[in-house]
Amino acid sequence: MCGIVGYIGKRQATPVLLKGLHRLEYRGYDSSGIATIAATGSLNLYKCKGKVSDLENFTEKKDVSGTIGIGHTRWATHGEPNDTNAHPHTSQSGSIVLIHNGIIENYTSIKENLKKRGHTFQSQTDTEVLVHLIEEIKTKDNLKLGHAVISALKQVVGAYAIAVLDKSNPNELIVAKKGSPLVIGVGDDEYFVASDASPIIEYTKNVVYLEDEQVGIIKREGELKIRNLKDKEVTPYVQALELELEAIEKGGYDHFMLKEIYEQPRSIRDSMRGRLNADKAVVQLGGIVDYEPKFLKAKRILIIACGTSWHAGLVAEYLFEEYARIPVEVEYASEFRYRNPIIYEDDIVIAISQSGETADTLAAIELAKSKGATIIGVCNVVGSSIARATHAGSYTHAGPEIGVASTKAFTAQVTVLTLMALHVAYKKGTLVESRYRQLLYELETIPEKVDKVLKLDNATKKIASVFKNARNFLYLGRGYSFPVALEGALKLKEISYIHAEGYPAAEMKHGPIALIDEEMPVVVIATKGANYEKVLSTIQEIKARKGKIIAVVNEGDKEVANSADYTIEIPETDESLVPLVSVVPLQLLSYHIAVMRGCNVDQPRNLAKSVTVE
Repeated sequence: MCGIVGYIGKRQATPVLLKGLHRLEYRGYDSSGIATIAATGSLNLYKCKGKVSDLENFTEKKDVSGTIGIGHTRWATHGEPNDTNAHPHTSQSGSIVLIHNGIIENYTSIKENLKKRGHTFQSQTDTEVLVHLIEEIKTKDNLKLGHAVISALKQVVGAYAIAVLDKSNPNELIVAKKGSPLVIGVGDDEYFVASDASPIIEYTKNVVYLEDEQVGIIKREGELKIRNLKDKEVTPYVQALELELEAIEKGGYDHFMLKEIYEQPRSIRDSMRGRLNADKAVVQLGGIVDYEPKFLKAKRILIIACGTSWHAGLVAEYLFEEYARIPVEVEYASEFRYRNPIIYEDDIVIAISQSGETADTLAAIELAKSKGATIIGVCNVVGSSIARATHAGSYTHAGPEIGVASTKAFTAQVTVLTLMALHVAYKKGTLVESRYRQLLYELETIPEKVDKVLKLDNATKKIASVFKNARNFLYLGRGYSFPVALEGALKLKEISYIHAEGYPAAEMKHGPIALIDEEMPVVVIATKGANYEKVLSTIQEIKARKGKIIAVVNEGDKEVANSADYTIEIPETDESLVPLVSVVPLQLLSYHIAVMRGCNVDQPRNLAKSVTVE
């Protein structure tokens, strides 16, 4: 959701904060702010509506000195995006300043009680309530700032990652988290704080990931101390980052999203590296080996996810059911956690999340764990909350994904889930060795096929120029291609703001056909497979109603080409692996349409990369 950055050390804080906020802007970009404590003891606080570049312009000729500071880039929850609601927020006296990612669910009752005791508030945010509460406790109980934060957080219901400064003590930075990520970078007599490692990597590779309900007390030129909400000291666990700086730079591409689309041959290969050996017919997923017997005995698999990860889960449903013959239910995590689901102790629950911090998915995991189910995580971020909350799992190795609209994370998730499904099926004996080997060899060729599809970029761009002003799109697919239709429609909605819907192709005649006229572009995934002839019939139904057809077909397919207005030819692929290839031209189509419409591709309106609140 929001991005948090902090610094305490010997260097000037503001350049570190601003560079860090640029790196975190994918997490929120409707307003931003910084606060530093100058050598004179004065608090320099600046915030404004808009992007981090607006904040830079705003602070250009102002006093931003100080070797301790915090910064924030916001994705609005409580209160509209404006200068007042932007973070940081100050306490009643103006001495304590705080930034916050998450939602304080009981802020209304706390606020009313504080008002009765004479507090006045400037913003509509829950964050301002928390900083007022901290100061009141600190003053009333004569506590140090760290202990006041602990005491205040015991009264809080909700999720938070916070960083707190007190201008009366410029040698201490307090941080805490619950349900929202926070990482501390350990340098040489300096410390860095951020929502993720991207602002830290150029300064140090030594980091500490805070656990839920932990508070970090960081002193200048002193050691980091961590306490939990029971006020017991916890030994910090320092680990080395594997992230490289180049991975979070654009590398010459116009947008992160385009860079990440083009990284897919590598990210798919990396997600298979060390796990797949087709010659030996071996799939090795070390993260789940201890839970393999439970997989083999499972009578049901539940997959929980949100957004693009949910679409990856739908692909996995087809794979597990076809090959492993295990019933699968794919659930929106946001609905699963509230509908009193039936969960058995012998269920396998697969939780999918790019960031590993998705709040709804985390809550669904806790619910499933409380019922005794085995939880397997599939996520991209090492050390993330989901990686720590699950019993076991597999990382996708997609590398950092900065563009808000997910691309390479989807194909990496599908790759890992495919390996998982094929391995379980072979071990169960529901997939014969000849077919197993065939699929493994085919899977090894996917990166080359994706690379070939990327060479169609210019052709896809020409199609985008024809439909850039469309008001609606329909995406159709059958079988394994149905989740791809959903994902293609989601990408278009997210970044171009064109209304788009994905449907199973056979469902078109049960309602959506009423929408089709000469103004309606329809994207049909029409690759060879069991339902090929039926998809051809659907295309004829669209043509009869003058719809404009963009068809994704196999190379050399003349039959569909004779009916479609535009075709995008992709290499022929086994039907169960088609999503890994067919989704790529849909990503490119959405990207080019969005660029042609003047949309901010990497930072689409109202969206944030990591949804760490409900």
